[in-house]
Parts: sequence; structure tokens; C-alpha cells
Amino acid sequence: MMARTWPDRWLRVLRRTLLTVVGVQFGLAMAMTLVDSYRRRGKKPGEFPVTPPAQVPIGESTVTTYTYGQHLYDDMLAAIEGAQKQILFETYIWKGDATGERFKQALADAAARGVEVYCIYDGFANLVVSPVFKRFPRAMKVLRFPVYSAGLRFFDLRRYGRDHRKILVVDSEIGFVGGFNIGDAYATEWRDTHVRITGPGVWDLQRAVADFWNLHRRRRLRPSERPLLLETASDWEPRIRIQRNVPRLWMFPIRSMYLEAINRASRNIWITTAYFLPDQDFVDALKDAAARGVDVRLLVPLKSNHIVADWVSRGYFSQLLESGVRILRYRDAMVHAKTATVDGTWTTVGTANIDRLSLSGNYEINVEVIDAGLARQMEEVFRVDQSHCLELTVGEWEARDLHRKFTEFVLAPLRPLL
Repeated sequence: MMARTWPDRWLRVLRRTLLTVVGVQFGLAMAMTLVDSYRRRGKKPGEFPVTPPAQVPIGESTVTTYTYGQHLYDDMLAAIEGAQKQILFETYIWKGDATGERFKQALADAAARGVEVYCIYDGFANLVVSPVFKRFPRAMKVLRFPVYSAGLRFFDLRRYGRDHRKILVVDSEIGFVGGFNIGDAYATEWRDTHVRITGPGVWDLQRAVADFWNLHRRRRLRPSERPLLLETASDWEPRIRIQRNVPRLWMFPIRSMYLEAINRASRNIWITTAYFLPDQDFVDALKDAAARGVDVRLLVPLKSNHIVADWVSRGYFSQLLESGVRILRYRDAMVHAKTATVDGTWTTVGTANIDRLSLSGNYEINVEVIDAGLARQMEEVFRVDQSHCLELTVGEWEARDLHRKFTEFVLAPLRPLL
């Protein structure tokens, strides 16, 4: 046998080193997740302040904000029960618990009385849901977005996004969109934000669901898999815009929407997000805004439902705090909202977190609204949430333990994957 050459030996050492580093990162992430899951067993979140639903007129449309799941679910179910022609329902997580069953029964009853009912849910997000729950009446047209959708196109990155959207549209007249999934815990234990839209602002939501259905339906002749054809007006409410990420078409406008609003800000930028894992350009935009005197506030969970995301997110805190960005950590409950308001005129509410998966990977949808009335309402919601936060100070951050700094350092390379 020929002796190994020096290049061969160095390559072998390099490979082993890389595998060890990657193994440590993923091993640490897995261990942290398991320990956190064990500690959470049987624990209930604490109480948190709630802003009641509030309606704002915008042209011929109205926008109503919801910050408590039960309030939202009551109005969604009322809309479903009052449907006469068509229901378009799309969700990321649809639990098979009491709340999930209420929605399933309401949709089945609507289909039984002759309403066209289209439902879309994400297969991967609902792997743990009982297969029995996922059996639907034939009268309902149901699309399960597959767990693996790339087929034989392994290297086509456009086919790996999850369907992270949460939308309900009834009779082309009422639309709901935001961060709430469907389940018991979300009804009372999570702090999230949704909006209800009526009038012309609904039509683009309706088109978004139809476009998703037609892009991903199986090309068969079963009634449940036929194209979803709409007859909607070509008009729209210019102050209400629907921004949607469509990985299959390589479209990611939500990140651009945020950056444009941040770069134009002159007074304030108040952002609430469940997971903060952006790219460096996004971080730099916030730092630049703070440097020019804008009041930049970032509201995130003190402890989210994904502990690894929390630790990786902290890698951005040093540069944000040093630039003057205020970091507010929501306590006692999981804040899952995806909202922002800028300069008292611009607002967004939707499904996209400020992380790489949402901004450049998943199917997402955000409502962008240019209206002072809604901005005032969302600023009030933010103030109520801020009253339930612990603000992170520079001194507190710099005084954290060495093992915390080490963990942040080890997990930092995982940022591009989250």
C-alpha cells in the first residue's frame, strides 16, 4: 500500500475536525431541547394583559385587531357558521384537541349545507396530530401540504418551504390573517396577534389562498383536487397590501417590505416577533435607524417554545444594545405575534417571523397597512405588551456568565439554518 501523503493527512484531519464541530453544535442543541422539554412538563404559563378587539375603518374596508385567541376563535367560528357561498381555510398547525374539533365540525357543517369549503394544512407541522382527526368529510375539499414536496428534485431549494400561513376567508367579505394557529393552548395561553379585514381588503387574501391551492394541488380530476377559480373585482384598497412569500416562485417580498419601512423611519420602529434570527443586513438596518435617532424597540419572548432559537438570537444582542436598540423580553407567556409599526403610519401583521426560515424559506403572508388609525391601535397594543416585559440593559447583558457566552459562541453557526 502507498503511504498517505501530507495533503491526504491534512484533509482527513480537517474532515474530522469539521464533523466534530458540527456534531458538538447539534448535540448541544438536541440536549438543550430535551432538557427544556422536561422542565416544561406540567407547567402552565402565567397570566398576561390583553388588549380587547378594536376596529379601525380604512377606506371601504375595516381592520380589527385581536390579541387573545379565544376572542379571535369566537369571531372566526361565527363567520364560518354564517357562511353562505365559500370558505377558504389555511393553517400551519391544526391541533386535534377540543378547539381543533370545533373548527373541523363547523367547516364540515358548512360543507353539508352546500357551502364550498377549501382547507389547507401543513403535513409536517401536524405529524403528531392523530390520523383519525385528519379524516374529513367528502364534501370538504382538503389539501395536505406534503411533509416532503421536492420529489426527485432533491436540489431544488424552491420546493422545501413549509406552509406557515394562517388565513380564513368567508364569502369574499370577511378575512382573517395573523400568527394564531388552531388549538387549545393558543386560545388562552399564548400572546399572539391576528386581524380581521372586511371589504375590498379581503380580495387579495382570497387570491392568495386560491393561488396556493392551484400551485400545489394534485393534477387529478377528483372534485377535491380541481382548480380553485375565483371571480373577484380587480379593484383593491391601496392602503391595505398583501405581501406573500412564495418559495416555489422564488418570491420573498416580506423582507424587502420590512427593510423599506425601517430605512424610511424617522420617529419610531416598534417590532414584536417570536423569533429574531435575521441576516446581518437586517440587523444593520435597525442599527442605522437607531444611530439617526429613531426609537427602535424589539419585543421578543423571555423564553420561547424553541430554546435553541432563543440562544442563537442572543448572538445579535450585543451589537443591537450598543447601537441604542431597546430589547424588551415578554415574561410569563409565549409571545408569538409577528407585528411592527413605524412612524405612526405604517403597520404590518402577519405570519412571518424575523428569521431566515420565514423571510427566505417558507410560504408566509403579511398584511401591510398605511393608515394612522391602525398604527395608533398597534402602538397601544405594543405599550400594553411592553408593560409586561423585562427590558435588557447593557450592564445586565455584559455581566452574563462565561458559560452563557460560550454556549452562544458554539451555537452561532446554526444561524443560517433557523
